[in-house]
Amino acid sequence: MQRLKELIEMARERRIGFRIDEVMSGHHTFEPGCGPAGQLPMRFRVTWGHRHLAAFASPLSDDFGKADLEGTVSIDFLCREAPCQGTFELKYLSEQAIRYCFEFEANGTRYRYVGEKVNIWPWNLPVSHTTCFGTLVDAKNGQLVSRSVLHFRLATMIPFVASFRLA
Repeated sequence: MQRLKELIEMARERRIGFRIDEVMSGHHTFEPGCGPAGQLPMRFRVTWGHRHLAAFASPLSDDFGKADLEGTVSIDFLCREAPCQGTFELKYLSEQAIRYCFEFEANGTRYRYVGEKVNIWPWNLPVSHTTCFGTLVDAKNGQLVSRSVLHFRLATMIPFVASFRLA
């Protein structure tokens, strides 16, 4: 155990980090009174990663599975390519989930999006790793604005994997 801690500390000192680009797209539905009815397109393009790969990958680290996230979000009838910032969390062991949390501004209002890929088990990875259920709220008052179902399209798999880079 001591040797593992020493190796992690060595990797931290060298400041080896990583970044990866991801695109999720699908639809969202406004809550009544918040926008037009029906399913409307939604997409986010984000880059997530951690400045210390060892801290991200180590169960002994407070940053285990946590990464910074930044990019853009487009939500029909709300925003187009709005800059967003937040966090990405791999919660495989504790919650069998992957979570995206970010905030952005549109039309003078601050919004918070939380999306989750849930029920991640070996027998359902093709669905659980590609489907993200999300909610959009007004960041100031917590009012629910929209619900979404986004997908990691298999056509984006090669660009996703190719975008991995050490930093």
